Amino acid sequence: MIKGCKICGVKDSDTLNYIINHTHPPKFIGFICNYPKSSRYVEPKLLKKLLNVKKNKSEFVAVLVKPNNKILEEIKSLSFDYYQLYDCTPDEIKIIKQKYQKKIITAFTINDESDVLKYKSYVDVTDLYLFDGKGYEKSHSFDHKLIKNIKLNKELMLAGNIKFDDNLKNYEKITNYLDLSGGLETSGLKDTSKIDIFLNNLNKLKNET
Repeated sequence: MIKGCKICGVKDSDTLNYIINHTHPPKFIGFICNYPKSSRYVEPKLLKKLLNVKKNKSEFVAVLVKPNNKILEEIKSLSFDYYQLYDCTPDEIKIIKQKYQKKIITAFTINDESDVLKYKSYVDVTDLYLFDGKGYEKSHSFDHKLIKNIKLNKELMLAGNIKFDDNLKNYEKITNYLDLSGGLETSGLKDTSKIDIFLNNLNKLKNET
């Protein structure tokens, strides 16, 4: 059952304020903290200003690809509720979780079944699993049949080329949360009209179930 969503890659105040104050705001809002290859990357010095808002009903997520101590220290005082971690070992995540006292979204980029099964090693350090495509900032999709029948002990988030106007019922049986970034953009920028359509459609689906 889909409980909510994450809107990822927010990098400007206008978009953030629109999302936070939407009638049906997302459960999570993600910010790209240490991956300059992404056009959605936000420099640490700008994050502090951007995040200086009232979150209302949403929770903030720092998206981090194998973060080093420098970036972790730079963002430790910011108002993040979760760290979403790519390319980290279970031991690395355990250290980060204990030191910074954040909830953890462990992200796995999926190409085949062996990528999916890696989740078993992260049971003790993960609060939420994220299964994503292999594209990182390019938002590639993957075969959702790979995760359809796995039995997780935690909730699941799904990312990878999900569009703002997709039939959301297609995802009901495989995930608890949807994670969108590029699917909510026009010409590389967040499009509030697409965000509005998606959030309203998701709310409609939740009210039907």
